[in-house]
Amino acid sequence: MKEQQGNWSWNGWDVAWKKSGNDNPAVVFIHGFGASKDHWRHNLPFLSTFASCYALDLIGFGNSSQPKARLIGEPKCEGDFVYCFDGWGEQVADFCREIVQEKVLLVGNSIGGVVALRAALILQDYCSGVVLIDCAQRTMDDKRLSEQPIIMQMLRPLLKKAVRQRWLSTTLFRNAAQRVVIKEVLKKAYPTGVNVDERLVELLYKPSNRPGASEAFRGFINMFDDYLAPNIFPSLNLPVDLIWGEADPWEPVIEARHWAEFFPCIRSLRIIPEVGHCPHDEAPEKVNDFLLEVIQQAT
Repeated sequence: MKEQQGNWSWNGWDVAWKKSGNDNPAVVFIHGFGASKDHWRHNLPFLSTFASCYALDLIGFGNSSQPKARLIGEPKCEGDFVYCFDGWGEQVADFCREIVQEKVLLVGNSIGGVVALRAALILQDYCSGVVLIDCAQRTMDDKRLSEQPIIMQMLRPLLKKAVRQRWLSTTLFRNAAQRVVIKEVLKKAYPTGVNVDERLVELLYKPSNRPGASEAFRGFINMFDDYLAPNIFPSLNLPVDLIWGEADPWEPVIEARHWAEFFPCIRSLRIIPEVGHCPHDEAPEKVNDFLLEVIQQAT
């Protein structure tokens, strides 16, 4: 299947995207933190036989623009960006309206799941449904502070003040943006080790060495009061399907089970045994089969 790639200008920034397939329905894939449109490398080739599959790089990642981060309380400067779910959600919604130009099914991994939910709220009837793959639960959000140990609650003001410092966030990012560190993180994220290859390491490493890469990191680690998935679910009037790696080290599957029981908008929960935070890349055949079921329901 021939792949189409392009750059779309959005609010003065460049957004890199690609498309595979030419059949309805349209599916838009949204990556997680630190990843890019190429993280769907094992999904688009198969699913594009059945649908028009789009993937884009969120602002700050991949080959999209990496503008300077503006935090709450900081003065606005020309060309800066508030890294938050409203901003990314608007980016995805506008992409659907201007590039896709038809009703979409949104698929998001990790923080891309929360972005997908926010975009779905903006799109309303222009969206047919959302698939969340190990959606970020954002345990460090202030709204979940009561769940943290007392010592963490006490240290929160100091932590928030520290991570606002650009020199510190840049130092932390540069220490993490190394091939050896990335590979160790991937070993944790992919418990079976399947598909943790050099291509994946480079997929994450290369964008992290662009001049503005540390700005998205600074913005992200300062997102202490933003959307949580359970805050969005009650406002959705469309089906949400969950896919979860049973061995996810960061987003416990028990929370996904709770969501599935509690929120009427959630239509199904598919748990993939043994795999971790990125089942679409660690066990793509199993995830692709389920995604195909959801796509066929959207036709």
